[in-house]
Amino acid sequence: MTDIVEGQAEDKPPKQPGSVQSVDRAVTVLEILARHGEAGVTEVADELGVHKSTAFRLLGVLENRGLVGQEQERGKYYLGAGVLRLAGAAAVRLDISQEGAVVCRELAEEMGETVNIAVLESDAAVNIMQARGPASVTAQNWLGRRTPLHATSSGKALLAFQPAPVQEAVLARKLPRLTERTVTSAAALRRELAGVVERGYAVAFEELELGLRAVAAPVRAHDGAVIGAISVSVPAYRLAEERLPEVVKGTVAAAEELSRRMGYAC
Repeated sequence: MTDIVEGQAEDKPPKQPGSVQSVDRAVTVLEILARHGEAGVTEVADELGVHKSTAFRLLGVLENRGLVGQEQERGKYYLGAGVLRLAGAAAVRLDISQEGAVVCRELAEEMGETVNIAVLESDAAVNIMQARGPASVTAQNWLGRRTPLHATSSGKALLAFQPAPVQEAVLARKLPRLTERTVTSAAALRRELAGVVERGYAVAFEELELGLRAVAAPVRAHDGAVIGAISVSVPAYRLAEERLPEVVKGTVAAAEELSRRMGYAC
């Protein structure tokens, strides 16, 4: 008897809190519009199994966020440009991960060090790909980590090529000091970013962690926009001035190769 009751209980979906239910319904609305191309309030309400007023409110919120649009003459709703923006960001992240895997491994093998590919996510650089070379001495996993833009080579390579308003928004905030070498002055960082654009690569010498040095170069999409950065991280004792040109050359070449794979004519 107990087994029957438990089995029946498992068949019932768990009751969702109001906010979770609203999110679920909003996602379902997007799926309905993706499936039909366009739909009116009544159609959406019928498929959701809710009152028209509820469907209207959901569509209104999604419209305000640019995720749906409305044909004023017929009152039909369709997926908006906001969905394309989100899909494009996801596609870029997926593409650069797929195309970057080989480039990342080859550079790690060539340099013997740890190589990462990072993308810009709000106010941080997020590592989405990592490969370790045969001489790598650290087991630290940077994959998925958010790292500060002002204290990492990848962050600087990404930030240097962003529009001025994006740069200024970062520079206007307090830049935390992570080590004694971290650049915390907005004016100094602004000058450094200008140098990154001029040179085509960025460096961070023990600015995130003492004993860690890194070089990064920007990765471009087919239209020339910087969509990522590839970096080589090296223990400080293995990246003296005499080795820096070698690491820079390899990093820049790898970034250019990945840019070509992303459709950019270098």
